[in-house]
Amino acid sequence: MESSHGAAVTADGLGLKGPRGWAFREVTFSVSPGSLVAIEGPSGSGRTCLLLALTGRMRATEGEATAGGLHLPRRAAAVRRIAALGPVPGVSELDPAFTVAEHMRERALLQRRFDGSLRALLRPRRERVAAARTRIDGALEAAGLDPAALPKAERTSVRDLERLEALRLSVALALIGRPRLLAVDDADLKLSDAERAEAWELLRSLAAGGTTVLAVCSQAPEDAVTVRTGSTGATAPTDTGEPAPQADPAHEEGTADALAETGHA
Repeated sequence: MESSHGAAVTADGLGLKGPRGWAFREVTFSVSPGSLVAIEGPSGSGRTCLLLALTGRMRATEGEATAGGLHLPRRAAAVRRIAALGPVPGVSELDPAFTVAEHMRERALLQRRFDGSLRALLRPRRERVAAARTRIDGALEAAGLDPAALPKAERTSVRDLERLEALRLSVALALIGRPRLLAVDDADLKLSDAERAEAWELLRSLAAGGTTVLAVCSQAPEDAVTVRTGSTGATAPTDTGEPAPQADPAHEEGTADALAETGHA
């Protein structure tokens, strides 16, 4: 039975062919809500394309997939409403010139504008600000990012964050929308062994809280459901695909005009 929070994810013979060949093929797996799924493989093996296909951001060429009971690619728009992207290069990157506070306020504003109910939009400004602050604080806590511990607290720019801190900020931004499915690219990239352990502990805690987590990595932890790219002979719960250059990812829609309404720390 589908959880009211996390999203079950399935793939059956899923494949995506781009301008330069197959990004991945024959991906087959099935996981229940609240699972931690590690998409493991070498760079260029289609890991990011698979991540984007499972969250409704890219259209598969063959096979079938579902997320939260919604069929892909037919219900891709609905899947995008329940799935959030953490860090994905070229798709949902942090702005290095922005501060932590600016990023969080912008995301809270966009969440309210595009996903909020009419009743929420009509609340008095003081209530809207308090609600946004509560949601921001909750997301930061869940992501394990304490602004007070940063060099300039919430005024710290992204360019001054350590790699693990930036990862936590990206995850916090994704959690603003309280997604049922969270996608994280390059979860273990450029991290020390200790930092890698912290990153996986973060993703593990989110999955334990009910959110289904898809994380691209070079080496999966033993307790994750592992979906491998760049090999052949796929069997559930792991996936396989022919090694091929990665297709160009689809980009999220721009929302720069909302910046004028955000405040500064």
